[in-house]
Amino acid sequence: VIAGQENSAANTLGLFNSPCLAKVELRVTCKGISDRDALSKPDPCVLIKMQSHGQWLEVDRTEVIRSSISPTFSKVFTVDFYFEEVQRLRYELYDISSNHNGIKEADFLGAMECTLGQIVSQRKLTKPLLKQGSTVSKSFIMVTAEELTGNDDYVELSFSARKLDDKDFFSKSDPFLEIFRMNDDDTLQLVHRTETVMNNLNPVWKTFKTSLNSLCSGDHDRPLKCTVWDWDSNGKHDYIGEYQATFKEMRGAMDGRQVQWECINPKYQIKKKNYKNSGIVILNQCKMHSFLDYIMGGCQIQFTVAIDFTASNGDPHNSCSLHYIHPYQPNEYLKALVAVGEICQDYDSDKMFPAFGFGAQIPVTVCVLFCVFPTYVYGCAGIQGVVEAYQTCLPKLQLYGPTNIAPIIQKVASSASQEMHTKEAMQYFILLILTDGVITDMADTREAIVQASHLPMSIIIVGVGSADFSDMQMLDGDDGILRSPKGEPCLRDIVQFVPFRNFKHGSPAELAKTVLAEVPNQVVDYYNNKGIKPKVPSEFESSRTFAP
Repeated sequence: VIAGQENSAANTLGLFNSPCLAKVELRVTCKGISDRDALSKPDPCVLIKMQSHGQWLEVDRTEVIRSSISPTFSKVFTVDFYFEEVQRLRYELYDISSNHNGIKEADFLGAMECTLGQIVSQRKLTKPLLKQGSTVSKSFIMVTAEELTGNDDYVELSFSARKLDDKDFFSKSDPFLEIFRMNDDDTLQLVHRTETVMNNLNPVWKTFKTSLNSLCSGDHDRPLKCTVWDWDSNGKHDYIGEYQATFKEMRGAMDGRQVQWECINPKYQIKKKNYKNSGIVILNQCKMHSFLDYIMGGCQIQFTVAIDFTASNGDPHNSCSLHYIHPYQPNEYLKALVAVGEICQDYDSDKMFPAFGFGAQIPVTVCVLFCVFPTYVYGCAGIQGVVEAYQTCLPKLQLYGPTNIAPIIQKVASSASQEMHTKEAMQYFILLILTDGVITDMADTREAIVQASHLPMSIIIVGVGSADFSDMQMLDGDDGILRSPKGEPCLRDIVQFVPFRNFKHGSPAELAKTVLAEVPNQVVDYYNNKGIKPKVPSEFESSRTFAP
């Protein structure tokens, strides 16, 4: 292969200019867990950890399944897959006593280490669990991987049942519902397992949320097998019945109507002459909340930009400076600002954008739009207004230091916290930080990000120039949960970091697409977690005026 041709092919595939990224859903099953307690079966729970900077950080954990030696967990782990990186994973299995749910007092049953690449390449990875001292146990763990399609919509479902068969002699049944997706190869994939409602033949299960990808792979006609069980403490649950459904049928509950299915026990259907059913399962509610639902319901994107004016950028009058204003060619700061800002401004009605600077020494009389610390004065009129303010202020600044971004995050977080108290989906904040180097207040920044993860807010950091940004990757929660210096974890992954050099030779649209790709899900996840529904268009002012 000719070297030049090889490079050209690699560039065409985007191997050099953009990160190779996909979202992958991981599901976990264990087989043959050994009984540590001869009198009872284990109550298993699996922790998933990712390696970051040589340390194992917990990403998430499954639910606890009572009295099971071969559990299939309904918890789905969603992770970002990078082809060009070795992403090391560790699965730890614990027996958690029914008296508590803590890991510290739980019995360690084994662990398995692998890479995300191994799981993705095999689609279904099965390995034995290793006990303390790396001794191989008789227990196995199976991890299956499924790439998320472009359909990231979430659906909210609320089920109940009535007149279920009574399977218990001295009390009523303790029912729970399992929903399985039928795959193309006729295998079944567990989508969700409800909680158990004790001693009740007319249970009302808790509302739950799942992605449309997990439920039916985006295929509304894909068959779903739904099974109702009577829970038993020994793990040998009694079969009540089942029914088959599709998401297309479930959508009938979107307009407030109930959708019902007969729960059938095939054995009873054959043996009993007058058998009708083993109960009725009812879908009381089916709601889909997408990013567009919130935007069309009046949610505004409040866009703020912060620009690095530290001395490491170089003298703006020198053509080698990252802040050099070329008469015909915008610098990297302007390219990144315009690429991201032009998309965000379409979702802001007043189009007035706060613009802050940090790291400069500036005369008070000159400070109009950019401040050394984020003291809000007023916004710029559109992205063009931010560009003009940048170009106007730059010659009057003395670039200095340090590179502290925590005050900027805290300033925007202050505005976002006021929005949080409205209990409505009206404003979501996006902070774009453009910087040329590693920040100097990492501890304070980590603390600020963790606190901001509780707010309607996302942070995009673009690294400008050729500096080593490896330490900045830890702020992006893709390789593990970011924690504050005190150990408090981020509630949500709200930070996206990218080096501008990855897109230097590409189009501005590629940069914008990458840095903004996670924002729609972050918006939906925030409001869903808060239980805040999008407004319908008639609920907000139809006469609202929008700036041109």
